[in-house]
Amino acid sequence: MIRDLLTAVAFLTRLPVARAFTVDAKQVARSQLWFPLVGALVGAIQAAVFWLVGSDLPPLVTAVLIVALDAWLTGAMHYDGLADTADGFGGGLTDDDVLRIMRDHAIGSYGAVAVVLAIALKAAAIASFAGLARAIPALIAAPALGRWSAVLLSATQPYARPISDDHPRSVGSPTRFVGRTQLIVATITTLIIAGLCGLWRGGLALLLVAAFSSFWAWRCRRRIGGVTGDTLGAAIEASACLVLLVFAVRA
Repeated sequence: MIRDLLTAVAFLTRLPVARAFTVDAKQVARSQLWFPLVGALVGAIQAAVFWLVGSDLPPLVTAVLIVALDAWLTGAMHYDGLADTADGFGGGLTDDDVLRIMRDHAIGSYGAVAVVLAIALKAAAIASFAGLARAIPALIAAPALGRWSAVLLSATQPYARPISDDHPRSVGSPTRFVGRTQLIVATITTLIIAGLCGLWRGGLALLLVAAFSSFWAWRCRRRIGGVTGDTLGAAIEASACLVLLVFAVRA
């Protein structure tokens, strides 16, 4: 279990752990039961920085710093998936076109716009609740629920690329090995995190992420026959934005 946790931290973040042993696709898949907890860890780091500098800087400046910290902690991996997915879904005519475009490392206009909008939305939402009590729970819940969305999709949807086309370094390849155990443990963890982050806001955020994940599963199945690492990255970013929006609502 400890190895799985370290694998999840190493896979999802730039934190220097689990560098001493080899990690393959099956190991990453097994570690997905810890993905929401690692997301909460990423959020806790952001929340700590927010608490330290939030009272000394303008809200928008603080928000941009938090978004930048998030990108650094994760290596901007999920933004890359969002950009590739937007380019593929926006520019591809056939399933093969979409998958080919998503594999291209270049970022097109759809991808650039998607990333800019996601960053702007995150920054605006964070700035809106600066100085409020719900800021810390929001920063913890957003990455945690986002990673749960990826586990949910991985466990319930087929992998879209043929095995022969699977790149050995593809972040999507572990998707083929995620099972019921990972989903159950990750869901229980997510329920606890959402509850601790606020009963009505956390609960509403969880419901919205579940609804979005269901829609995204349908969309990916219809467009490319399943999910890939890029579409999971897009789901993580979209889910995080949804959570932040819930906490940004004035009530």
